[in-house]
Amino acid sequence: MAQINQRTTRAKAENVTLSYEVAVEKLEGIVRKLENGDLTLEDSLKAFEEGIGLTRTCEKLLQEAKGKVELLVQKQSK
Repeated sequence: MAQINQRTTRAKAENVTLSYEVAVEKLEGIVRKLENGDLTLEDSLKAFEEGIGLTRTCEKLLQEAKGKVELLVQKQSK
């Protein structure tokens, strides 16, 4: 369990600095690998875990962008 938590922490730290486009590209690569079905169970779990981190990064970046757009719209309407 500690090993999974270490990987999760490392994945989160790496994903924070990614752009949205890079995160989506990496996520698409993981999906292709998982769909291919050639990974071992352990490698599949690692890939899935990384994918979850990337998904969270994408969601965070989209929320930040949404907030910026809302601020710009509010400033424009004043």
